[in-house]
Amino acid sequence: MDPSIEGHPDLVARRVEPMDLGKLWADLTTELLEVLTTYRSRVAELDVREKADHTLLTEADLAIEQMIIGRIREIDPEARILAEESGSGTWRPGSDEEPERIWVIDPIDGTAEFVKPESAEFCSVVCLLEHREPVAALIVAPELAAGRMPVVVVASRSGRTITVNGRPARHHEEPTRVVSLTRSAGSTPPPHENGMIDAGYAVKTRTTSQTLDMLRTALDLTDLAAHSPRFDLFYRPRQKVWDGLAGLCLGEIVGLMSTDVNAIRRLPVSMETLAQPEPTFASTVMGRPEAVKWFVELARDSPTGTPKSS
Repeated sequence: MDPSIEGHPDLVARRVEPMDLGKLWADLTTELLEVLTTYRSRVAELDVREKADHTLLTEADLAIEQMIIGRIREIDPEARILAEESGSGTWRPGSDEEPERIWVIDPIDGTAEFVKPESAEFCSVVCLLEHREPVAALIVAPELAAGRMPVVVVASRSGRTITVNGRPARHHEEPTRVVSLTRSAGSTPPPHENGMIDAGYAVKTRTTSQTLDMLRTALDLTDLAAHSPRFDLFYRPRQKVWDGLAGLCLGEIVGLMSTDVNAIRRLPVSMETLAQPEPTFASTVMGRPEAVKWFVELARDSPTGTPKSS
């Protein structure tokens, strides 16, 4: 388990220069909504390819990634950027490098949903790390609200604030007994999934946008989108960092617990993880503390077949 910043004097001493993100988030939101709407209007014409991990890539992913990288470099010319696709901003730390500030981009989280005209389960995500901790995030889901209207989430850990469409976010007050345990279509349910069902939880298994599932674990969006589920817990094995860091940022602000499946704290992100060719968490568990603790025990006690992290 990585030590926290508070327990690491070298990290405490190295403070990054504060950055005013307000204009960046506002500009990105405006441009993302315009670009996403344009591409969605001709989604049937887009060139769609399957990557090595069987996820999808479109020209929209590449264009949006480059646009976000350009906007970030306007305010942070030397930015270290972890970007999902093959853009020029792609960077991995060297063995002796630990930047104080790292930007993480997922141009379209939920590309498989983006290319379905009937689906609204996709978003663009930017997360800022300082000392390997997520400290700020922008999530733009252009069609998630009722009437295919946008949901825009801005999070700041320093201010302990989250806004949704410019207003203070609503947090969950009561358990929902619903969890997100997404897995590949047609795969065999793992033992812990059946254990959750036996305990009376409703389980979402279909993979859409992991960021949006983590968002709905942290916040209550039902005033904007009555159809949006609310989750007590989110679990994902082999989660890519750009699918998870913004959600972890939200969880930290609202007081959720985030660990791996072995109950080891998920943050700060290790340099070993960030330096991978495709940075991936072995597993991510986030949710109401009582649900996370129960799930970790369930996973630990499950028969062979339950994913274990290293």
